[in-house]
Amino acid sequence: MKATEAAALPVRPGEEPWTPEELEQVRNQLESEIVAQREEIRESENEVDELLTDPVAGAGDDPADTGAKTFQREHDLALAYNTRDLLAKNERAIERMHAGTYGVCESCGQAIGKARLQAFPRATLCVTCKQREERR
Repeated sequence: MKATEAAALPVRPGEEPWTPEELEQVRNQLESEIVAQREEIRESENEVDELLTDPVAGAGDDPADTGAKTFQREHDLALAYNTRDLLAKNERAIERMHAGTYGVCESCGQAIGKARLQAFPRATLCVTCKQREERR
């Protein structure tokens, strides 16, 4: 993104405009998280594949062992789903940067705030709209 494009991204009153360096730092953070999340998903899928293709896995286990393994498997799947969700949000944030809509609240259309995006780069709602959403 060019310097003029970075400066054109919305900021809240009292905040300095985005610099290309600041935006690049946020983009690099998102991209490194994407790489790590894709690797984590790949590892989870490999583990699940191994469990599903092992015909003797769990043979001879008592009910407590079976329950513990089932609980662990469900826990691992829940973590994988969460990682997929975070991956999608990170990819969406980069898409919004390219589209020039990064920093615009998807609910009210106002600026999310540069400080909020630097702390939580995949935010899509301003603080006010996020608080309203959480109260529901």
